Amino acid sequence: MSFLRSHYWLFVVLALLLGGLQYRLWVGDGSLAQVADLKRQIAEQQGENKLLHERNRILEAEVRELKKGMETVEERARHELGMLKEGETLYLLTE
Repeated sequence: MSFLRSHYWLFVVLALLLGGLQYRLWVGDGSLAQVADLKRQIAEQQGENKLLHERNRILEAEVRELKKGMETVEERARHELGMLKEGETLYLLTE
């Protein structure tokens, strides 16, 4: 009878140990759900980083153009700010 009793306690201890490990696998730190969520966050951040990288590339090209010559500065002043050169006349046509 003592043989069965000692095996019973060994079984209980092993079952508790297995339950503890399963708990950590499913809901604890580093669980499968947490890993999946972190992978989703990484994918979102990589997408955002790609968009920001493209925006930075465009802005760098604009900066290079602005440093290169006054033509670009003049063009932006005309289109974005509605500025005119001295001596120019603006004709606004409406329907």
